[in-house]
Amino acid sequence: MSRKETPVSEIMSSPVQTVTEETTIAEATDVLTDEQIGSLVIGGEIICGIVTNTDIVRTVGTDIDPTEATVTEIMSDPVVTIRPHEAVHVAGERMGRNNVTRLPVTEDGQPVGIVTTTDLAHFLPKNRILMASEPEKDVHEGEFE
Repeated sequence: MSRKETPVSEIMSSPVQTVTEETTIAEATDVLTDEQIGSLVIGGEIICGIVTNTDIVRTVGTDIDPTEATVTEIMSDPVVTIRPHEAVHVAGERMGRNNVTRLPVTEDGQPVGIVTTTDLAHFLPKNRILMASEPEKDVHEGEFE
């Protein structure tokens, strides 16, 4: 697999933090804070949604009681996912096409990790520098482009 084809599994965060549909917004906030992460996958064996710190912030000043309301009331669904063997550039394209900043990584339907725009931002510049330093392979002696 070339550098361009680096699999998502090499840059994803794992394990992914999950909570059940019964988790309150307040409990989800505690998990996000304690784990210093930006999102939680909702569901166990089957992903039914995702909640981000932005989703939680949007509840401030609303009628939603975070100690009573569950994450299902503010989660995004359906969830756009990616598989561990898919290429990093596919993750970026999928995020852009679906206007999301996080993709749960699933294997056999199970969440095994998460890849974010931050992961891509750390990976892509390094990858481009390495690719740019590789010699041109299609130009032979005496030929010019």
